[in-house]
Amino acid sequence: MSHHTTPTKSFWTPANIITAVILLIGLVLTVKRFTMGIASVSNLSDDNPWGIWIGFDLLCGVALAAGGYTTSAAVYLFGMKQYHSAVRPAITTAFLGYAFVVFALMYDLGRYYRLPYPLTIYPGPTSFLFEVGLCVALYLTVLAIEFSPAVWEALRWKKIRHLVHGLTLILTIFGVILSTLHQSSLGALYLIAPSKLHPLWYSPYLAMFFFVSSIPAGLSMVIFEGGLSHKYLHHKMDETHLAESSGVTLGFAKAASVVLFAYFILKWIGVALGNNWSLLFTGWGAWFLFELIGFVLVPCLMYAVAAREKNEKLAFWASIVTVLGIVLNRLNISLVAFNWQLPLESRYVPAWEEIMITVFIVTLEITVLRFCLHKLPILHEHPEFKGAH
Repeated sequence: MSHHTTPTKSFWTPANIITAVILLIGLVLTVKRFTMGIASVSNLSDDNPWGIWIGFDLLCGVALAAGGYTTSAAVYLFGMKQYHSAVRPAITTAFLGYAFVVFALMYDLGRYYRLPYPLTIYPGPTSFLFEVGLCVALYLTVLAIEFSPAVWEALRWKKIRHLVHGLTLILTIFGVILSTLHQSSLGALYLIAPSKLHPLWYSPYLAMFFFVSSIPAGLSMVIFEGGLSHKYLHHKMDETHLAESSGVTLGFAKAASVVLFAYFILKWIGVALGNNWSLLFTGWGAWFLFELIGFVLVPCLMYAVAAREKNEKLAFWASIVTVLGIVLNRLNISLVAFNWQLPLESRYVPAWEEIMITVFIVTLEITVLRFCLHKLPILHEHPEFKGAH
């Protein structure tokens, strides 16, 4: 590949200045939270002990990081080698996603040094939270190992890279099992609150809904990030990644369309089994239909048309709608439709500090991701490891 000399760009671009400001504000709020307590930066209460840090940072973060297990399973378990170029970017995003989910959880827990307690001092094997914590910890470890070959290649440590590469299949199997468990268990957490969660969102099948919806969430994130990388990091991609990008986008679009349609049908089965048809004619019913039709059925059809017409741009826009739909669903369950019977003045509204800390965490994650894509062989093969993947 030929390399062209490009003019040196100034570091202080508008995007970098905004990033620096957000990171500075976030650091100040972080110090405030851990020195003055959670009440100093949040509107959490006994009625609403879980807020945006759980609803968005945890529930949405875990779902949107599902591209790691979906992509690796497609390539290494189902033999879809034509999507191999998408594995390393997907694993990178998943690893950083889970790492920052744990990082964000520290703001909610406060006593971060007690994070290992459920697994050591006070084990609670009958709790969904215990299962979620154990699976997330194990899967984050799996992702770290799966991500590490990019680091070993950059350092030219061939022996340890070869050793880790030999564990690919077992790591993929282990990762899929762990993802199945904790993606579903996050939904099962809300089974303990049937009187607090609106009947249209509450279902005995919440665990299945969370797991099934995580699949198109992961596929959509791969399409979305692939589209952005192809546009803004084109120069970092080698011939293989450039040649396979179209097939990855359209193939994942077809798969996402199928799973979204299955999820759409499952949600209606949930309404039928709960006999909640009458609630569809209320204000909450209108909001439920807005979520289900606007952010499940519509992207499902968009993906189907994109796959049939080989329209990558439409698939990219469908990925955005799907990601927004996953975020909307998780926030509806954890915040909007939670404690729905309380008067408005008693409802939880996140403080600006909570929102700013979330923006800080997302910005920090994007910054680290940009660094990895620029400095590590993620969008291209390392010259010394050609054909070794």
